[in-house]
Amino acid sequence: MIGDDLEDFLLKQDEIDFRNEVRKVVKDIPHNLIRDIESEKVKFPREFIEIITRSRIAGARFPEAYGGRAKGWVAEMAAIEEMGYLGFTLSCMYSLGSIVGEPINRFGTKEQKEIYLRGITSGDKYGAEAITEPSGGSDLFGMMHTTAERKGNKFLLNGQKRFIVGGQGADFFVTYALTDKDAKPRSKGVSAMIVDRESKGIKVETMYGLMGNRGGGTARIVFKDAEVPEENVIGEVNKGYDVFNRMMVPERLTTSAGSIGVALAAMEIATKYASMREAFGSKLVDHEGVNFKISESLTAITAASSLVYAASRAAEELDKGKMSLSTARKLISMAKLNSTEVMWTSVNNAMQIMGGIGYTTVYPIERLLRDSRLGLIWTGTSEVMKLIIQHEYLREINSGAITKDKRNVELDALDFQLEEEKVYK
Repeated sequence: MIGDDLEDFLLKQDEIDFRNEVRKVVKDIPHNLIRDIESEKVKFPREFIEIITRSRIAGARFPEAYGGRAKGWVAEMAAIEEMGYLGFTLSCMYSLGSIVGEPINRFGTKEQKEIYLRGITSGDKYGAEAITEPSGGSDLFGMMHTTAERKGNKFLLNGQKRFIVGGQGADFFVTYALTDKDAKPRSKGVSAMIVDRESKGIKVETMYGLMGNRGGGTARIVFKDAEVPEENVIGEVNKGYDVFNRMMVPERLTTSAGSIGVALAAMEIATKYASMREAFGSKLVDHEGVNFKISESLTAITAASSLVYAASRAAEELDKGKMSLSTARKLISMAKLNSTEVMWTSVNNAMQIMGGIGYTTVYPIERLLRDSRLGLIWTGTSEVMKLIIQHEYLREINSGAITKDKRNVELDALDFQLEEEKVYK
């Protein structure tokens, strides 16, 4: 929504139509719901889930056979950008359907899709991801302690997962556990599985108090001999790492898209304020110190949005088998890194433009600032995104994949022939 003229240039007509459909839903979300979430009167936004499923915009990327709309990645990201206007919490709650549905849609059985994908799109089942452990955040697989031991036709799940958004109210969890503790590397011994909330041995032990992003029901979940039927394994046993890598596509893309909406909402509020507020004999917006912040933020947001849509197109090419996972992963990591950093900077700029009133609860800027800080941490920190980006780029450089048809610029140096001066050890 960087000005619909630019966004419409980047989107196809069906993507524009879906964005506009979601925009109407977002516009009509009750304002008091947002306020009740922020004041913690609402711990888990079931009303919001009912609205998005009733409007048939939840799980829109999934097949029509399971209640979806068969939309592409770009259309979904345009929708999530709109959701960002509601703040990071509800943007995340909307995105979870895409995130937990992705492994089921891609690797799941027909029965799993019928129960859980249809559950997501209909509102009968809200899913959450149970990934992070007390000992393992960024180093999830290296520090994973949750185990799933086979007992006949089921697995007994033991361990803990924390910081589970939606943990308080979710009907099922997509989780990962060690099914082969001796595997080397450990990622080769991990399985993905669907855990129903009503299963014996599941307990919600902690509801976290958060700096921001309230109302998402963020919890710590303990599994103690929790029974998981073997038919709830997603894909193959011990192949959970492959499932995880595909699950990270929507997890990081949706974070990227939601960040754009949050940044735009903050900047629009601040710009309107600066256009009315007077200081030193003129409107704030007439002062360079203010209008430069607006132009810098808008430029950064526009660039970030363009990268989100480029990464979304990459995800579509990945689905068609026309792009490697590593290349798509690099672009998606760039989008997530850039969008969340731009969101954080832009919301800070919005508060600086508004001054003291921006620090109060008279305007929502202070909430957006607290919410946006999470973006740089969750679904892989900014540092993890940088590691992925450089890892994939280094692999491409060393393999010659991206330089083989390009000019050898080294030969443009005046003394390129002095090979004895090119010392590497």
